[in-house]
Amino acid sequence: MSTSRALLISGVYGAGKSSVLAEIANILESQGAAFAAIDLDWLGWFYVPDGIETEETMGLRNLRTVIANYAEAGVVTYVLAKAIGDEDQLTGLRSALAMPLTVVRLVVPRAEIVRRLESDPTSGRRDDLRVAEAWLASDRGVGLEDFATENVGDIRSVAVEILSRVRLTTG
Repeated sequence: MSTSRALLISGVYGAGKSSVLAEIANILESQGAAFAAIDLDWLGWFYVPDGIETEETMGLRNLRTVIANYAEAGVVTYVLAKAIGDEDQLTGLRSALAMPLTVVRLVVPRAEIVRRLESDPTSGRRDDLRVAEAWLASDRGVGLEDFATENVGDIRSVAVEILSRVRLTTG
């Protein structure tokens, strides 16, 4: 996987990580790029009563398998989405990927985060709002990124800016 590389879209809940991931995937696909788009939260979302495995460790185990499968199919670019809160999480992700990783953190005003999460119909998003507010208040996840960009306005413009900055696309 020496020519492989990964891009992580990070930020608090409600920052638009999954939406930006989907837009980047659409752009890469339209350019004929060999890529995979992976929302890391889905790889680790499970529950086993009294289980010893955490969502974090299960997600990393699953990611290793998914990366191997995609690599075998010819994928060289991986675009990922996940809220990364500390250096240990980032180190675990880098280890599981075993390829260069660029981290971009999406920045969104608190009022917009509240609007996005409060308007979501799922009950879990209310919990996500509490977590997002705590992260914003403590600057959790800040400083782990290679660069940060605002995710307000046109999502395609945000995706194009990110791809241009990491040189994954020409425009």
